[in-house]
Amino acid sequence: MACVVVRQDLRAPVVFVLETLAVAACYYAGGRLGLLRDLTVGGAVFSPIWPPTGVAVAALLVFGLRCWVGIALGALLVLMHLTTLQPSSLGVLVGNTAAPVCGYLLLRRTGFRTDLTRMRDCLALVFLGAFPAMLISSSAGAGLLVATGDLPARSFWWVWLAWWVGDAMGVLLVTPVLLTLYRTRLPLRWSRWEEAVGLAVLAGCIVPLVTHNRASLLFAVYPLLIWVALRFQLAGSMPCALFASVLATVAATDRVGPFERLSDLEVMINLQAFNGAVALTALLLSAVITEQHNTRRSVERACQELVEVLEHLTAGESASGRPSREEDGRPQSRTG
Repeated sequence: MACVVVRQDLRAPVVFVLETLAVAACYYAGGRLGLLRDLTVGGAVFSPIWPPTGVAVAALLVFGLRCWVGIALGALLVLMHLTTLQPSSLGVLVGNTAAPVCGYLLLRRTGFRTDLTRMRDCLALVFLGAFPAMLISSSAGAGLLVATGDLPARSFWWVWLAWWVGDAMGVLLVTPVLLTLYRTRLPLRWSRWEEAVGLAVLAGCIVPLVTHNRASLLFAVYPLLIWVALRFQLAGSMPCALFASVLATVAATDRVGPFERLSDLEVMINLQAFNGAVALTALLLSAVITEQHNTRRSVERACQELVEVLEHLTAGESASGRPSREEDGRPQSRTG
């Protein structure tokens, strides 16, 4: 027994170190991906979708509060990649770590479930885990830029808004995809694989066309998104939404398609409005459809259980020799 206890005590630090390194590596990889595409607003460069925030919130929901060390380490690696570390970098590091941690604590207080099959969980992710929590990182980052003189005070609000929305989009678009992947179990059952492949091919044709066409055709994504949500719920709608948002971001940063003749500020507003609408449509519509399916299954199970109970009661009456209702109504013959 003592040997088992010692082995468990030795294994716990090893698991913690591996989890920390894995979270830091994923955070850093997300940061490198986010830095591939950027926009300039108010003299500051920002990422329209910041995947590390989504990685951080998903890691906290899966591993718990202990993985904040990995988040801080990953944020430090991203800062070292971007610039030389300075005393002001500590504030950015604290803000980038505290924002997802606060979002996680708010979600945990509401009884958040990572399967995202309830409308309340999706609303909590939007209005607790994304928008309010990311105010911390955006306020710390933009405030430090102004305090150090790297950003004019008149540009604070635009930079703050761009930073905040970029972090929030990372949570809304990346966290649901990662949680869905975490809950996926092999082997996959492809009962509708033909339809899934057809929708994937259709998305691969429609989304690049509407995001790189000069005509304003971004709205054409929504029928496809609704179809995917109706048929495959969260597992299909969120990857589709992420794909559409990434291609729209590529078009916006390259200044092609509907973003060709817009100013920097107009590009940011139009892109983030599209990304937010796509993320909310996919997330909330999938939750509504999943809740309806679960309600129908619950009603069907209740009806089946009721039928089984009635069958058992009928079988019990027959076995005890009690006459049934039909037999009670028949006239009894008398002899003698």
